[in-house]
Amino acid sequence: MKIFSLQGRRALITGSGRGLGLRMVRGLAEAGAEIVINDVDRERAEAAAKALRCDGHAAHVSVFDVIRPAAVRDAVDSLERAGGPIDILVNNAGIHRYGALLDLEFSNWQEVLDVNLTGAFLTAQAVGRGMVERRQGKVINVCSLMSELGRPTTGSYMAAKGGLKMLTRAMTVEWARHNIQANGIAPGYILSDMTQHLAAQPEFDAWVKSRTPAARWGTPDDLVGATVFLASPASNFVNGHILFVDGGVMASL
Repeated sequence: MKIFSLQGRRALITGSGRGLGLRMVRGLAEAGAEIVINDVDRERAEAAAKALRCDGHAAHVSVFDVIRPAAVRDAVDSLERAGGPIDILVNNAGIHRYGALLDLEFSNWQEVLDVNLTGAFLTAQAVGRGMVERRQGKVINVCSLMSELGRPTTGSYMAAKGGLKMLTRAMTVEWARHNIQANGIAPGYILSDMTQHLAAQPEFDAWVKSRTPAARWGTPDDLVGATVFLASPASNFVNGHILFVDGGVMASL
């Protein structure tokens, strides 16, 4: 269906050399988008781009750290000069540092906020200027179930993802008039590199399945449809929405 087609669109996905970001990359590519993979690890990003190109997709690499303002601006300027506008931005770069609030090192707190929240702001700011000029663009911020709910030892992540939820809405109230749609995807418990150690614990695995009405962990494939929808013309009047892909956790007590 043409309303979901991304043909002729160019997408930048941060932190997408592996994990959930890479699966979203492939989904966008399969919908027709030209892809720019961002990662701080060039070898990882190049390998991901090579795999996409082998499957017939247009894929490029941009290596920069989302928490470095000058590096972000320079990378975005270079990408748009060399290859044309960035039509879709997926702010996916993220990290997690566990720790009880009373024991959490400040450096760990700051690192989580820098990557998960400030990095999304810096990248969206750099890409958003061109989107405003062109009066067209899609911004997808990868939020979390923990944008709304929490567990002990996840305080820094909760603060960052809660902030990203409100940053998404701030983008909407300032940019929607310029025909830019800014929305969030909030994964629930998804099997990934970041959660594999949790799934390996029988007690936690059982808790997730009992807490999730769908009675299972999500998979990276479960995020593809939501990503394509929010990147496509099908969502042209969807603004400031956080789409939970969580198997029903947010609907249950």
